[in-house]
Amino acid sequence: MRIKRLACAMFLGFFMFQNSQALDMSLYDVVDDYRKNGISSTQKIFESFFTKESYWQAILQNKDTDFGYYESIHYLFVSDKSVPVLWLYKIENSHLTQLHQVNSIVGIGDGAKKLEGDKITPIGVYEFVDKFTKLDQYYGPMAFATNYPNLYDRILRRSGSGIWIHGMPLNGDRKEQNTKGCIAVENDLIKQFDKDINYSKTLLISYDKEMPKVEKADLAKVLAMLFSWRDAWISNDIDLYLSFYAPDFKRSDGMGLKSFSSYKTRVFKKNEKKTIKISEINLSPYPNEEGKKIFRLSFLQKYNAFKGNTQTYSSRDYKELYVEIKDNKAMIVIEK
Repeated sequence: MRIKRLACAMFLGFFMFQNSQALDMSLYDVVDDYRKNGISSTQKIFESFFTKESYWQAILQNKDTDFGYYESIHYLFVSDKSVPVLWLYKIENSHLTQLHQVNSIVGIGDGAKKLEGDKITPIGVYEFVDKFTKLDQYYGPMAFATNYPNLYDRILRRSGSGIWIHGMPLNGDRKEQNTKGCIAVENDLIKQFDKDINYSKTLLISYDKEMPKVEKADLAKVLAMLFSWRDAWISNDIDLYLSFYAPDFKRSDGMGLKSFSSYKTRVFKKNEKKTIKISEINLSPYPNEEGKKIFRLSFLQKYNAFKGNTQTYSSRDYKELYVEIKDNKAMIVIEK
């Protein structure tokens, strides 16, 4: 019964795309493949569409993508620290609803935060990792803590910590019109934010003067690359797999492309059979001082490897990639 429902859902989805340029086969071809080869063969046909930019362009066509594409992030704080203004958006069914637009106070200095104590508010994309109450009165009634320095910052050897969105001093004494790198808002607003959001399902996008422009074609290119990378991994095609990595690639432990290539070549030579499931995809444009077209890509990866009938490895992890589009190609520059 489950297989029958899967087949029906797949055929219905395929039918919906019949008039789209995303298709290379007619519905009748797919039905005929199912008749001859069964559901597993037909499933491979459907999954092959995930590697096509045209498929993702069709998926993204009617979605709000000014700040990226999100499957498991439900809220976005967006901060233009040059004004400074902070927006809060709700994401529901891939559509954005603005909940708040408020004035804020940020740290001194332009551009990206680089050093502990420079009092500069970072630019980039940040997760929220904790919520604090009962703080020193300087921070107001509560604060949301970001994960600065994130992976991108650490690869660039940026230092510092304790970058929050927090309230104003409870004693009303706010002589300084800057913070130590945090983003501060009025106390009634920080309490309202706490009612509005689930901080663990929220991101902060912080930029200075100009938000990176997001083109649906670029998002489609990165998403198609993600599944092509996955398929090369599954099929043990080491040359194709490594072609998705930039020459200046760095892994989270500092490993460069040469060492990474040697390591992956040894792993691929085991010739294990693998299943890799990708879900909960979140794709954000990444503000940066260099003016590069960079995206932060995170997703849940369920990985299983087998040698014969014996399972040799299993993992369920959230992956984080930083992808640069250069010369019309999406390439991985940083990986966790």
